Amino acid sequence: MNHEQLGPEFDLQKFLNARELCLKAADIIIDRIEIGMTEKDGQALVKDVFKEFDITKFWHPTKFRMGTDTTKTFRDLPDENLKVTDQDMMFIDIGPIIENHEADFGRTVVLNKAGGELNPNYVKLARASETIFRETEAYWKQTGATGIKLFEFAQNKTAEYGYRLDHRMAGHRLGDFPHHVYSKHKLFEFEQSPLKNIWVLEIHIVDDKNQRGSFFEDIMIEGR
Repeated sequence: MNHEQLGPEFDLQKFLNARELCLKAADIIIDRIEIGMTEKDGQALVKDVFKEFDITKFWHPTKFRMGTDTTKTFRDLPDENLKVTDQDMMFIDIGPIIENHEADFGRTVVLNKAGGELNPNYVKLARASETIFRETEAYWKQTGATGIKLFEFAQNKTAEYGYRLDHRMAGHRLGDFPHHVYSKHKLFEFEQSPLKNIWVLEIHIVDDKNQRGSFFEDIMIEGR
């Protein structure tokens, strides 16, 4: 099976434009997060923001994780009693369909609506997932490493920072909708060097001591 096959309607420029719009929407969503929101409130916010861009379809359910729920995988059910609190951690994972092409982006923030002093452990953890993403992506560019080697690299880097890599968030294909017709393979199990632009690298790390997690995901782009 060719896990890097694309559909006949795939258009690289439309695909990259979808990513850019997704990143823009993510900034707006994060800016509009309010204290006291539940996960359902956050999911509604995501839909409302994308409606402003005339986008109403998503290829995967939106995740809006906060507090201790940031340690959970996306198959885990949320704690419905949790609400967004200031100076705590949260992340979003959004997967819109834009011009029949998929986007997928996730980012972690530490909220600071009141402008107070932030927990340095939270700040460090929130930044670490993106840092490990960048380092793993750079390793792929430099070495042409297989997906399996990328997992080993990310796991070792995560340990260096003092955290645990959640291997269940293992990365995946992306493309024109629906990519899963061609592949449901996990990046971290891929025995070849992944092709640029069409693989999503997911970095979900957990600080077991403080019961918080940090998540960052994006496609791996050769020219970044």
